[in-house]
Amino acid sequence: MSETNKRSRFKKKRYTIPIIILILLIAFRIYLPTLVKKNVNKVLADIPGYYGQVDDIDISLIRGAYVIKGMYLNKGTADSQVPFLSFPKSEISMEWKSLFKGKIVSEIIMTSPEVVYVFEDQKEESGDADVDDWTKALTELVPIDINHFEVHDGKIAFVQLSADPNIDLQIAKLELTADNLRNVVEKERILPSPIRATGVSIGNGKVSLEGNMNLVKEIPDMDLSFSLENADVTALNDFTNYYAGLDFDKGTFGLYSEVAIADGHLIGYIKPLLTDTKLIGEGDSFLDVLWEGFAGLFKFILKNQGTDTVATKVPIEGDLNNVDAGVWPTVLGIFKNGWIKAFTDQVDDDINYKDAFKAGDITRKEKRELRKKERQEERAKRKKEREINKG
Repeated sequence: MSETNKRSRFKKKRYTIPIIILILLIAFRIYLPTLVKKNVNKVLADIPGYYGQVDDIDISLIRGAYVIKGMYLNKGTADSQVPFLSFPKSEISMEWKSLFKGKIVSEIIMTSPEVVYVFEDQKEESGDADVDDWTKALTELVPIDINHFEVHDGKIAFVQLSADPNIDLQIAKLELTADNLRNVVEKERILPSPIRATGVSIGNGKVSLEGNMNLVKEIPDMDLSFSLENADVTALNDFTNYYAGLDFDKGTFGLYSEVAIADGHLIGYIKPLLTDTKLIGEGDSFLDVLWEGFAGLFKFILKNQGTDTVATKVPIEGDLNNVDAGVWPTVLGIFKNGWIKAFTDQVDDDINYKDAFKAGDITRKEKRELRKKERQEERAKRKKEREINKG
């Protein structure tokens, strides 16, 4: 064999191997979404008591991201299902800015997700369904810890199928952001993760949630406030008629709450508020009119005549497995609103994170940080008052 032929064969081998490797890599890249899709569907199929699938998956290796499209998870089997989770588009990617802080974490952006919570126990229909099973399974779909979370145009529904007609309480147009969930920045803070959310309830009520959390702990600590304002109370008629036999002709409904959790101890309140409501509706039967008339009389006695509101404040306190509402404080709250002082239609801002600590549980460091936070809040309050006085 001549020297020229040897060189020619060597050149062919030198280019052939890289070309084969390149072709294999391209083939693997093309097949990768299908491979990931099969893996995701296998994870969803293995959740006891649930049935779910994914339509499609897009992968961007350069950005370190993948998009899950058309994912759903229902309670039940392939033959009989109750809607539970629907995630039309979920983008999971690496949070590059956290790499500069020495932490490999991810971020999730969800578009138009829906969560349907059914009040009835679904165990008989859907087998041995367990909350831990589906939460762990969905966590497996994200290979690294989540540090940033966004929801756009989301929906949460609370449904009772046994009621006739079915009860459907929902919050739509949900916008939510949660940051620093894995405590990448501001590690010295007790509650390092801010969360903000807005939405629209049934009856076009304005929903708002804000506060701070610490999700690194096994039992998360948090300090949250929630408000639902100016909802058309007639949108609650299916709910109130089923549980109390009452229909509203007009009026607005509000709900205000503050909750703090520290080391598994919860403290807070829930304050519902009815304004300018009318109970008796046209077309009701004689018994309906009789009962609603009695309830209306009771409402008239208890409402604040100056603001035309009926409200109560339900305190809640206990551990996470046994949260009890005080009965007598609730009754006293009704009379307090009606005869002594009207509740304000806003968050009272009288529940703080420190209130959730039991005696002796709070450390010196936590005390210092809480005092610092209180001073900052007091300065901000005085500044706001000065601006109002100047105006």
